[in-house]
Amino acid sequence: MIPGGIRNPRQMEMMMRRLGMTNEPLEGVEEVLIRLKDTEHVFQAPEVSVLTVQGVRTYQIVGNPEVRPRTTDGSATAAAAPGPRGPPEEDVALVIEQAGVSRDEAIEALAAADGAPAEAILHLLSRRGAPGGE
Repeated sequence: MIPGGIRNPRQMEMMMRRLGMTNEPLEGVEEVLIRLKDTEHVFQAPEVSVLTVQGVRTYQIVGNPEVRPRTTDGSATAAAAPGPRGPPEEDVALVIEQAGVSRDEAIEALAAADGAPAEAILHLLSRRGAPGGE
């Protein structure tokens, strides 16, 4: 409780400044995600304030979170997270050039060879040389 009763906002701001505190709104926040071991708390369009006290920043989030389970294999978050998929482009190009196959065949061969380009090329070349394909 504040000594002396209720104060107006201007007095509160002056007192905070004297104590070395600042409180600023963080504009343009679209989403806040808090990941726990078993769940995720997702705040859509929350109000976020940054309180700085003696150089330490504390974030205050105001909103209603959607609480959803977090899978242990990461499939729920991995599907939403953008990122590179499949083998590196250099490896795909190398397999295409050396084995003379299509892009899809090169990617399949790299996946079967656990990403090893040399093994993928050898597999494709040996398959081509075998009678009747595989």
